[in-house]
Formats: sequence, structure tokens, C-alpha cells
Amino acid sequence: MSLDVAALRAALARHGRVARVVVAKAQGSVPRETGAAMLVWDGGQEGTIGGGALEWEAARRARAVLAGAAAEGLARRPLGPGLGQCCGGAVTLLTELIEGARLAEIEAAGAVWARPVGAAGTAPLAVERLRARARRGTEMPQAQLVEGWMVEPLRAAAHGLWLHGAGHVGRALAGVLAPLPDWRITWVDTGAERFPAEMPHGVDMLVAAEPARAVAHAPEDAHHLILTYSHALDLALCDAVLRRGFASAGLIGSATKWARFRKRLAGMGHAPGQIARIACPIGDPAMGKHPQAIAIGTAAALMRAVGAEAGAGDGTRPDARAEGGA
Repeated sequence: MSLDVAALRAALARHGRVARVVVAKAQGSVPRETGAAMLVWDGGQEGTIGGGALEWEAARRARAVLAGAAAEGLARRPLGPGLGQCCGGAVTLLTELIEGARLAEIEAAGAVWARPVGAAGTAPLAVERLRARARRGTEMPQAQLVEGWMVEPLRAAAHGLWLHGAGHVGRALAGVLAPLPDWRITWVDTGAERFPAEMPHGVDMLVAAEPARAVAHAPEDAHHLILTYSHALDLALCDAVLRRGFASAGLIGSATKWARFRKRLAGMGHAPGQIARIACPIGDPAMGKHPQAIAIGTAAALMRAVGAEAGAGDGTRPDARAEGGA
């Protein structure tokens, strides 16, 4: 897990100050891993450290920190005897008050935010080594406590998604995908009135009179989902995506629609192998055609795809044998 600076910045813009609770250490059977975090403010919270009673107690303490009735710092919570949960492990939580000055400190930290927990002091050699490897790009550390210092990598979204169309399925997809970590979503449509009044957190709205022309501004490794109100626009977007380059692409529609599109895209000069990289229809047919069902199936396919890419890159792909790998 890594610290989401964009989410933290947005929360401070809305609420002025927040308390951040992060799992600094996890032992045994626990709801969430080290680095899982939530933000708490007076009257609300976002994110989760999991665990029901654990999270309720952590939010209560975080609000006490905000009110000046409790101090920042570490607290160890055994889940069974301490909170009556069935998990047999324990977590150590770090609660910190985040205001403008501390946000500036985080933003200036580079790839890793490391700070002492408790008394200030010089960073130990183990922490400096973690920082140096992150600066060189040779290794990004996991969130962890190191000799009285909390170390967290700062998140840069790993995957870019361009979502074309703000209709029922587009809205369902934005709602499902926006809370997921490591995704940077650009949501495109032809008019601002087509988007919901309240945009999901972390989603950038792009109004484009000609969405196909906007594809030229997408990264070549972006993922694309095409689900507009117009077959002509869908076709133009497929053509633009094929010319731009992409990590993956999906098109909403039937087998009949896709057969017609394949023929027309071939007539535009695209090779069959490239055309076949666009998935159509999207979603899981077994889940049905409800917008949320399509969104869940599509999101699952996206996450499997990026997970397989990551596994293939580090040699740990879990399903290699099932797919005929060595």
C-alpha cells in the first residue's frame, strides 16, 4: 500500500484538516494490510482500515485527536481480547493530524515519506537506505515501521483509464472503479450536462465536442472503455484508439455490432490482429445487462488484466499454468 497524496490533498481542500489513521504494523490474522489507511474529519471519513469495531474505535480516537483531546501517535490493538473480534491478530495504528504544513512536507518528500513516530531525531541508516533506493528507482519500499520511523511510499496511479461516455453504464463504471487504488480515470463526453452533478472522487472530467480527437492526448499505455450514446461515435473512438495505441480497450455492444465494426475498422486500414485487441462485448454475460452488473464484470476483467501483466513482469503470475505457461 502507498500514501494517496491526491486524495489527501482533496480531503484537506474540502475539510481544512483531517486525521489520518494508517496500519503501521499488522500481526497475525487482521482485516487489512500494513499501509491501509483512512481519513477522518468531524462528521465523516473515507477509506478503510477494516474490521468493524477496530475502525469505529480508530475513528473515535482520530476525532479526539482533531479536537485536541488525544495525542497523535501509535496505538496497538489486539483484535480478539481487545475488541471482541474473531480475528486472532493485532494491529498497530498510527494516527496523525494532517494540515497544510504537513501536506507540504509530504509533497516535498519525493517518492517516500519517512517521519519519526514520537520524538524527532536523525533518520536511522536503514531509513536512509530505503529512501536512496526509492530515489534511484531500484526499489520502492513497502509501508513499514523502521526503528521508530514510519516509512510510506507515495502513490502515483499505476494505470490510466479513459472512460468514454457518461450514460448509465459509464456512471456505473465510474462508481465502481473510482475508489480502487492505483487507477487514474479520465471521463470523457460531449457536454458537461451529461456528467453527474457530483463527480466521483479522483475522476477527471473532460468535455470534448469531438471525443475521438481527444484520444490523441491519452497516454499510449492507457486503458480505454468505449460506451457512448452513438454507434458512429463509438466507431470513431475505436479508430482513434487503434491509431493511438493502448494497453487494453473495450467496447459496449452486441456480437452483431462488433461484427459490423470489425468490417468497418478493417476498411479503415486496421489489421485484424489489432482490431481483435478490442474486447466486445464488455462485462460478464452471466451477470446480466444491468449497468451495475456490466460495470462489475468489466472492472473485474480490467483488474485481472493488470494483475496478469504485473505477475508476468515479476515472474510470479499465479495463473501461468492454467493458461499453458511453463
